Parts: sequence; structure tokens; C-alpha cells
Amino acid sequence: MAMMQHAYDVYENRCPTRLVLDRLADKWAVLILDRLDEGPVRFNHIRRDIKGISQKVLSQTLKKLERDGLVSRAVFATVPVTVEYALTPLGRTLTETVSALAHWAERNMDAVLAAQRAYDEASPA
Repeated sequence: MAMMQHAYDVYENRCPTRLVLDRLADKWAVLILDRLDEGPVRFNHIRRDIKGISQKVLSQTLKKLERDGLVSRAVFATVPVTVEYALTPLGRTLTETVSALAHWAERNMDAVLAAQRAYDEASPA
């Protein structure tokens, strides 16, 4: 792991950490990273597992995650070519956090929906 050479401050508007936070706040990135926690997965398998993601968005998100060093891409010389994606060691440092976030939503959705209904009923139109 590289040593920190700069003092980063996520609260500063020009800090490059904002770009990383933006990437990690993306629902597709969270779902992809969580899915890859189980091991290397082929592109089409990811697409089947994550309902509603388009081929274009999946491809773009994987490229961004690869550029950030969170995901690796392996190409195998088969017919047709096989491409697998996996978490890098850096990406693995996020697995617990990403999983907690993704599954928090599942566990707390009823409470969120109830809060939204209560807010909507109390707020003037």
C-alpha cells in the first residue's frame, strides 16, 4: 500500500478525494463491488446478477473502477474471448464498507419508506 504523500481533506471542494467519494456513492459501483466480493466474475454474469444495469453503464462503471485501482480485468484467449473482473487488493479494502452500505438499505427500507410517508403527510403540498 502506498504511503500518503499529501494531506487530503474531503471537506475541501478541490480535494481529489471528492472524485473517489463520487465514484463510491454511485449505486452501480456499490453493487458491482459487492458482487465482486465473492470472487472473479464474467461481464455478462455481473449484468445478469445486477438487475436493471445496462451493458453501457456496466462497462463504463467497470472502466472507472479499474482506473481507480479497485477492479482488475483479465482477458482469456477463448472463442469468444472471456473477460473476468475481480477486486484488487485495494478494492478488497472496501468490501466490508460496501457490503454494509448495500445491505443496510435492504434491512432498513421499511423504516425509510415509513419515514418518507410520515414526512410527506406532514409537509404541505
